[in-house]
Amino acid sequence: MQRHDYSGADDLRAMQDLVQRTWSPRCRWHVGDVAWGRYAIPGAAAGFRTALWSDGDQVLGWGWAEVPGFLSWAVDPTRPDVATEVVAWFESVAECTERTTTVLQPEAHLVDALAAAGYSPDRAAPYFVHHHRALDDVEEPQLPDGFRLRHVEPGQSAARAAVHRAGWSDFGSRVSAESYAEVMAAWPYRPDLDWVVETDDGEWVASALGWLDDHNAVGLIEPVGCAPAYRRLGLARAANLAVLQAFRDAGAASALVGPRGDEAYPVPARLYRSIGFAPGARTVTYRRTG
Repeated sequence: MQRHDYSGADDLRAMQDLVQRTWSPRCRWHVGDVAWGRYAIPGAAAGFRTALWSDGDQVLGWGWAEVPGFLSWAVDPTRPDVATEVVAWFESVAECTERTTTVLQPEAHLVDALAAAGYSPDRAAPYFVHHHRALDDVEEPQLPDGFRLRHVEPGQSAARAAVHRAGWSDFGSRVSAESYAEVMAAWPYRPDLDWVVETDDGEWVASALGWLDDHNAVGLIEPVGCAPAYRRLGLARAANLAVLQAFRDAGAASALVGPRGDEAYPVPARLYRSIGFAPGARTVTYRRTG
């Protein structure tokens, strides 16, 4: 087994290959999460420390540290020894005394490695719940008068970034035209899976981005947003349904979304359940101090 530091787009694709090869509803990552997380925030990569563990040409695990002290990671469940290596590496690159990571509750090989290294679950931390649904029966999107649905076209990163920022203005989104262009250039982005709601005068006011893992026939919706002035009109619901229909048309059999599950932010989960998603496994944050 060898470890090497991240060196560019080929390594990102190798990280996604591991996620795709080992994906199941019991896994934290989807190939779309990886692309979005790597490219969406301008300048964020300067704070990333990333390493990959491999045997020959096959990646067995990767660690993605956001300094000073947060770890994203994926490890082949058949190689728990690699999970131990990733945690030890993270301890060596973290730049603070309090270190955290988030895993999906069923990922026992990761939980065991964390426990062995002295990490404990933070029961008070916000968490996310993976929701799943089949795509054999997707209802038709409905919009109020004055709005229409469309998918994004190549070259529209500025408008697409703007509607994302509007929808996430409560959280101060930094997504830019340039960073969204990088998202659009990343595998497996497809403009026919990236949907917006626009007004009759052409203003984009809601959005939902879909990512397709064609090997596992599962689509991920991430992220979704609606500008504050246009909320409670059913626009985000319609954008989500448009993505679900696009997934089905592209050959997907199921879809996944991961809204917050804690009581502090309950609205998105209600929306997804109203369009047929059912809750599954939740995330857990682990923390170590010292």
